[in-house]
Amino acid sequence: MVFRKLPGVSASGMGLRLSQKFVFLLFLSGLVTLCFGALFFLPDSVRLKRIFLSKTETQPVTVGSENDARVHLKRPKDQGMTSAKGETSTKLKSLSPESASDKGTSLDHGANSDTVTYKKFRRCLLKPPLGRDNGKPSDPKTDERREKVKEMMKFAWDNYKHYAWGKNELRPLTRNGHIGNMFGGLRGASIIDSLDTLYIMGLKEEYNDAKEWVQTSLDLNSNGEASLFEVNIRYVGGLLSAYYLTGEELFKNKAVELGEKLLPAFNTPTGIPRGVINLGSGTSWSWGWASAGSSILAEFGTLHLEFVHLTQLSGSPIYTEKVMNIRKLLNKIEKPHGLYPNFLSPVSGNWVQHHVSIGGLGDSFYEYLIKSYLMSDKTDDDAKKMYYGALEAIEANLVQKSPGGLTYLAEWRGGILDHKMGHLACFSGGMIGIGADDGAPDKRQHYLDLAAEITHTCHESYTRTATKLGPEAFRFDGGAEATATRLSDRYYILRPEVIESYMYMWRLTHDPKYREWGWEAVEALEEHCRVESGFSGIRDVYTMTVSHDNMQQSFFLSETLKYLYLLFSDDDLLPLEDWVFNTEAHPLPVIRNSCLAGSVFSGASYGLLIPFQ
Repeated sequence: MVFRKLPGVSASGMGLRLSQKFVFLLFLSGLVTLCFGALFFLPDSVRLKRIFLSKTETQPVTVGSENDARVHLKRPKDQGMTSAKGETSTKLKSLSPESASDKGTSLDHGANSDTVTYKKFRRCLLKPPLGRDNGKPSDPKTDERREKVKEMMKFAWDNYKHYAWGKNELRPLTRNGHIGNMFGGLRGASIIDSLDTLYIMGLKEEYNDAKEWVQTSLDLNSNGEASLFEVNIRYVGGLLSAYYLTGEELFKNKAVELGEKLLPAFNTPTGIPRGVINLGSGTSWSWGWASAGSSILAEFGTLHLEFVHLTQLSGSPIYTEKVMNIRKLLNKIEKPHGLYPNFLSPVSGNWVQHHVSIGGLGDSFYEYLIKSYLMSDKTDDDAKKMYYGALEAIEANLVQKSPGGLTYLAEWRGGILDHKMGHLACFSGGMIGIGADDGAPDKRQHYLDLAAEITHTCHESYTRTATKLGPEAFRFDGGAEATATRLSDRYYILRPEVIESYMYMWRLTHDPKYREWGWEAVEALEEHCRVESGFSGIRDVYTMTVSHDNMQQSFFLSETLKYLYLLFSDDDLLPLEDWVFNTEAHPLPVIRNSCLAGSVFSGASYGLLIPFQ
């Protein structure tokens, strides 16, 4: 190579300067190569590669329906699919610093050790979680009934383990497993949902099998499309509950890891999360059936309990910040007649339709308001104000009395009442009951009476069928009284809501009729839903010629059988002073912040329960 000699510059000087430039360029080239190479070997490399490799795979999604999440859907192209960055787009372009904090490899999970956290929560309980004698009732008849429920749980579990181990649910007629498509590729829904039920029933061997499966086989690195709502209430809720009952660090770590994967769903212009999320990429979008790409009240409103506990256990405030932002927006926007419609745009923050229901699409939003207040040790005044304001609007607009004297909750469609009540709405008897004591002094007995009337109506919907099991929905028009008038509403899929209200009303009143009604349900389940290899829902509750749906729902193990077991147990088994149940019946402890800070020791001196060995 020949260099032209410059005036006033010696050949040796020019050579030295060029060699310095060459070394500098060589160093710079190596540095760039090192940085880009390191980028692709970071632990979260798949996500970071999307910064540069923007091509996004689009796959059909077949996830949930508005009630039981089993309607097959395709990813909507025009419903506003959202990337982890929060942009409305069909491709991931880049990650902002804000979104990277949600999608990064880890969050700051605080410095507290698992043992200290567990001991802190346990010392702040007022009573032993499992009671003096595991809630064993002194009355022999009641104890016999409780043992029967325990046998039902063992039967359901044994068949799941034999025919569907590791799958999400058991198909008892065909004796195989069901994976489904609402958990984003996650497996073992029945195992996670059963952990706390097995534990409180004292089924030690079965609990240990479940724990071992979580330790060895629960893989959270899935890349499928999941229901944010279902993954939160079943998986996150189930793991949190198992941790708080047993102190096993495994459950805490899995809960926090999974909770982190849900955060990108909140990356929308309003912070209202979309209903469907890819657990691998963080991409989220709205349900195809949701009006105008809206988010669903009962879904984005049913995150608070679990997310507050994720903050407690992780040391990261981001979980609480996400759900408090939802509440802030709901407080800001106008509510028609004080009611909360079921559909809200995550883009504009406005209501999409004025359809109000205390059943499907709305139900657990209201439940989580009063339970957030109770779980905060009655310090969350904002939740309290929202709950009683909503209840006042519900009473003024939705509570109706039938010609036959039955109290029910109608649905509201733009000011027009639809005189229909869903099985899902039957949880409201228990909800109104547990909130009665904290209402205005002149309303407390009224609320308890209203809770009893609604629970009575739901019991009536059971007694008016051939099987003594309730339909999916029942009506109060055209001469109907708590009866399904449409063929599409006549099925029963092992739902827990009516039994849930029996349990709460028993705890609140000790009226023996609630235990009798619960036993009626046990006998009906045994006669019509128990098959040779598990329990199955039925397609028509009005005929004795039963047709089974071949599905043992995971919530049957988590909710229906747990609530029955608690109904026939003493009140000191998971006492309501210390525990709040999420909407999948996973118990979470009341958060007593003054005690957790170490300034007050409110817990009884009963020591720590030793996990099953």
